[in-house]
Amino acid sequence: MTERLYIVGHPIAHSKSPVMYNAVYREAGLDWDYGAQDIETPEKALELLRSDAYLSVNITTPYKPCGFEVADILAASAKLSHGVNLLIRAKGKLLGYNVDGAGCISFLERMGVEFANARVAVCGTGPTSLAILHEAAVAGANEVLLLGRDRARARRILERYLEEFRRIVSTAIMLPPPDKHHRDLQTTYDETTFKFGTYETSTKAISSADIIIDATPLGMNEADAAPFAPELIHEGQTIMDTVYGHGETALVRTARERGARAFDGAGMLVSQAALTATMLSEVQDVDLKMDMDALFATMAKAAGFSF
Repeated sequence: MTERLYIVGHPIAHSKSPVMYNAVYREAGLDWDYGAQDIETPEKALELLRSDAYLSVNITTPYKPCGFEVADILAASAKLSHGVNLLIRAKGKLLGYNVDGAGCISFLERMGVEFANARVAVCGTGPTSLAILHEAAVAGANEVLLLGRDRARARRILERYLEEFRRIVSTAIMLPPPDKHHRDLQTTYDETTFKFGTYETSTKAISSADIIIDATPLGMNEADAAPFAPELIHEGQTIMDTVYGHGETALVRTARERGARAFDGAGMLVSQAALTATMLSEVQDVDLKMDMDALFATMAKAAGFSF
């Protein structure tokens, strides 16, 4: 019987996920079919996510909170971000993960970006932003800054994250990080400086950041401006916009014009897809016969991306 897998969100007409995953599953000889479900309301999204109509789903904007709501078991990545972008069915339970952060950071590291002792600013206060902020800290960032339009909201979101982080490190058994050059959770919690601010009040911090990652929806439309004043960008910084598929965003264009190294979200998409395929294969006990590098190359080729 063919197993069904989906990308769920709205809008998702631009999504490259089906061609990437199907390329891998065909090559692995699996009877798995990956499709797209563009769903217009949270109620309908919850209906699908609560059904037994799939083996696994990836969840994108705006339904990551819905994934968080329906998951039976939440990974630390989901608890810390308060959002699920990957559900995997196993033994009658839905396992919920957030691979946004790991996908983003692993791609940037693949491109030679170093997080050790770096100052990182993350734009946005949603689940994607929190997942990226957390993984940047795990990767060795000395200081991470959560930026939003509203200072009170940014503070509230960061405090909630830190409360959950504190709970996890106080109760969990500390395992070595999967990447040898990353930090374990206890070290990450103890050694990282976590800050919050707004685009208007944190201009000095934005300008002094080594790495800036925009995880807001800005850029989905061609007319969207960057979330902060573009004159704060300068040579020597690394800028990433998690948006992809709509041409060069204002943030990426400005960053390149001002001499910064800049990336859109295509590489993050491929990296988190490779991570998803690996995690799913492990849970389902199947052999994809490809390591992470091979998965990344196969998926990037299928999507028409080159890095």
